[in-house]
Amino acid sequence: MPRITAIQETKKGRLALFFDGEFAFSLDEETFAGADLHVDDEIDLCQVEELRRKSDTRRAIDRALDILALRDHAAGELYQKLCRRFDLHSAAAAVARAEELGLLNDADYARRRAAELLRKRKSRREIAADLNAKGIDRDTAAAVLEELFADPEDGTDSPELAAAVALIEKSYAGKLAEGKRPQVMAALARRGFPHAVIHRAVERFLED
Repeated sequence: MPRITAIQETKKGRLALFFDGEFAFSLDEETFAGADLHVDDEIDLCQVEELRRKSDTRRAIDRALDILALRDHAAGELYQKLCRRFDLHSAAAAVARAEELGLLNDADYARRRAAELLRKRKSRREIAADLNAKGIDRDTAAAVLEELFADPEDGTDSPELAAAVALIEKSYAGKLAEGKRPQVMAALARRGFPHAVIHRAVERFLED
């Protein structure tokens, strides 16, 4: 069995373990304290792997908190980022810990994200694709989109129609003025707007 020949504190506040004179890996203080390790202790390979796993999980949790300190994330998006640096178990444990701390709420995140994209004149289809890429599950995304794109009770334009008209005003007014209606309609279709919405948006813009 490997024998611990040295324990040294690192510049990052972790504890580096040396087995039989060679560096093995480092542990966070919490994991190290719980393991009750000392120089000259012999340690079996199963315990070594368990310590590695606990240490990796602790590092993944710390990384998750750093990521969430910068901006909100969906649980799936956070998991995907963590998997770039950590094993699947550690990444999943870190996401679970963030959820326990109340730092993840996919429904709230999806509402904020979808509303932001709508303000940027994105179509419903584009927003749905974005939420899917962020790891939002299908049912949550569908509920958010139904809420966001519900027809106003006051009879004003639907959110998607308003977005299409605003997009025409911002990006395609010149082309319509040049009589390039088919090109404008094709551009809006590529951006995910339905045909009925495109037709009404172009007519509305030309009327105005």
